[in-house]
Amino acid sequence: MHEYSIVMSLMEQCEALALQNNAKGIEQVELKIGILSGVEPALLAQAFDTFKLETVCHNAKLIMNIQPLVLQCRDCDKQSQVDERTIICPICGGNNTLVTDGEDMMLMQLILET
Repeated sequence: MHEYSIVMSLMEQCEALALQNNAKGIEQVELKIGILSGVEPALLAQAFDTFKLETVCHNAKLIMNIQPLVLQCRDCDKQSQVDERTIICPICGGNNTLVTDGEDMMLMQLILET
């Protein structure tokens, strides 16, 4: 389950940012998770709750914003959002698309306890 290693890296990043900003703790961690990121949100939440106990995030709430897939069709030149794992353009049905968003996971915001 690679969500564990993702959370361990996230905790290290949170610890470093808290230290850098002289924070006593972290109240909230907000993530953007793309539908094609390869991250399973339920498993990530479980790993977060498990590993946060021994860190600066021990009281933190995890907010996950699931990013839909954004496709740019090279055939019809339209951009569209889809909520499923597909590269087929919902407008023209073509598969000559470019994924412009929805493939990554990003730390968007931390609310620090000062």
